[in-house]
Amino acid sequence: MFTKILIANRGEIACRVIRTAKKLGIATVAVYSDADAQAQHVKLADEAIYIGQSQPNQSYLQIDKIIAAANRTGSQAIHPGYGFLSENDQFALACEQNNICFIGPPVSAILAMGLKATSKALMEKAGVPLTPGYHGDNQDPSFLKQQADQIGYPVLIKASAGGGGKGMSLVESSTVFLDALASCKREAKSSFGNDDVLIERYVIQPRHIEVQVFGDSHGNYVHLFERDCSVQRRHQKVLEEAPAPEISQDKLATMRQAAIDAAKAVNYVGAGTVEFIVEQDGTAYFMEMNTRLQVEHPVTEMVTGEDLVEWQLRIAYGEPLPKTQQQIQCLGHAIEARIYAEVPEQGYLPAIGKINYLHYPEQNQNVRIDSGIVQGDEITTYYDPMIAKLIVWGKNRDAALVQMHHALQQFHVDGLGNNIAFLDRIIQCDSFQQAKLDTSLIEREHEHLFNPNISIKTQDVIHAAFIKFLSETRRENATNTSAWQDQCLWRLNIETKQSIKLKYQQTDIQLNISRTDNSYYIDYLGQSYPINGNLIDAHTAEISSEGIQSKVSFNLSPTGITLYKHAKTLKFEFIKHSYATEDSSDSENLLKAPMPGTITQVFVDANQSVKKNDILLTLEAMKIEYTIRAPQDGIVREAYFKAGDQVKVNDELVDFELAVET
Repeated sequence: MFTKILIANRGEIACRVIRTAKKLGIATVAVYSDADAQAQHVKLADEAIYIGQSQPNQSYLQIDKIIAAANRTGSQAIHPGYGFLSENDQFALACEQNNICFIGPPVSAILAMGLKATSKALMEKAGVPLTPGYHGDNQDPSFLKQQADQIGYPVLIKASAGGGGKGMSLVESSTVFLDALASCKREAKSSFGNDDVLIERYVIQPRHIEVQVFGDSHGNYVHLFERDCSVQRRHQKVLEEAPAPEISQDKLATMRQAAIDAAKAVNYVGAGTVEFIVEQDGTAYFMEMNTRLQVEHPVTEMVTGEDLVEWQLRIAYGEPLPKTQQQIQCLGHAIEARIYAEVPEQGYLPAIGKINYLHYPEQNQNVRIDSGIVQGDEITTYYDPMIAKLIVWGKNRDAALVQMHHALQQFHVDGLGNNIAFLDRIIQCDSFQQAKLDTSLIEREHEHLFNPNISIKTQDVIHAAFIKFLSETRRENATNTSAWQDQCLWRLNIETKQSIKLKYQQTDIQLNISRTDNSYYIDYLGQSYPINGNLIDAHTAEISSEGIQSKVSFNLSPTGITLYKHAKTLKFEFIKHSYATEDSSDSENLLKAPMPGTITQVFVDANQSVKKNDILLTLEAMKIEYTIRAPQDGIVREAYFKAGDQVKVNDELVDFELAVET
């Protein structure tokens, strides 16, 4: 077995690989950028090598720097993780040329499966079923539009070299095809350096199912069952589960065999995932093959009991597959939720900033956390905003759903937006509960998912106020902590009545707290509520009110208090005596960046007249392209940035002057 490997990645997947390497007694080398100097993967590895600036194209995408780091540290092999260079044939070739083992498939397999059009031609030859569409070389826009018209709408435009939902667009009609094509080609060129696309018929209510396959250098192939990845937003996965529910065993067997046939067709070695678009009746069409480990691989590990990274390492070293097909079992059901720093209600806008408080659910045989983030870390514009992967297991799907709901309730984040409550609403919606899965589930359940009941209960308000009171009392009496633990909470020289002022969203709240004998009372909205309790630790309070004793999770900051209840985050601000106001008199003439990112295109010049909704520029951040349009007819006096420039949230992008009415 290898004695030392380098991990050409960062964050969660780097930590994941390090964990298995340590189990096998393999030394690890991390690489890091400026932004990752204090990252967890750097701290966990045995050695770490600096490779450049925070931008991926200055560090994690620099093949020469990574090869040099491997040579410098005497690493025998490189694990690429996922993303970055994991499916880059030039990187795999560079490893080969430097006598470094690439822990992945041969260069020939990466090349064969790297371009969607090429891979589909190979799959067609191998007898793997394909979605009707055009996968050829002719990239003339008029020709592509003719092909789409012949296929019939709706169609999907997909970047041939793409992945992760980038360079993909659903086109509903012929009239908008050319605009959608231009946008896809622009994003594909920016992301992959290749703007070739293919056109496919869009399957109505499709499911997205992928089969985990492995091959070794001795000609053996197996599958480790499948994962359903249908729940997506912006073509990116949100929830994954294994095995795929509500599909007949005959259809699944056909799909699994097709995946093995696909791997055999390119003499595949290592871990790969064959992805299928699946009709509601279980009929599957080959979509693509990812020649690497997938983000969602832990659900497969949970149901099979196998360590897929260990399999990768053993196969790369030349060993045969650890098990035959008959020896691989699928037990129970697993679900993975991707916890993102984002605001789903604002178009999944990434949340950038410092994580002031982070509490993970307790891990056990049924609950697993994969992450490279700890409290105090920052989510930056440079990398994907995923905080962690939460994976649960149950004896069946219903049991796994219960586990996931409970674990989400124990997952607490403060300091920036997150999708925890959103994920909990998904797993509790009718469609997901009943396994009525397809890639439009989120849109179909939009009313339930994006219009939650945001009203707060009286109990929540009382708990927030009382915890603030308890924390202030503890601070004032910090020198007498033993008496503090007394349930009666009697304190010498403390006022018997105190006013607490809070703000929840746009509502001001005032409560009064008083003490009588050994009890406290909170007056709120004309009623008096008896209450008692104590702080168990810095983030947990035990509160008794009206005969109900509750443990309440919270985070306290200088500006407010956050309660965590039933997977919901309730944020209360502390009301101050004065608030600064922002002069917005000039804001009508200025358009600002909705989030940090990179300007990809500028379509206007200084003093150019534009019409309402004309595209002024495009901004890319976190795998999403945002289009900035003219709010009204007017004149762009100046564009403050050019293509390639980095912008911060609320940066003024253009000086826009409204047209004068005549």
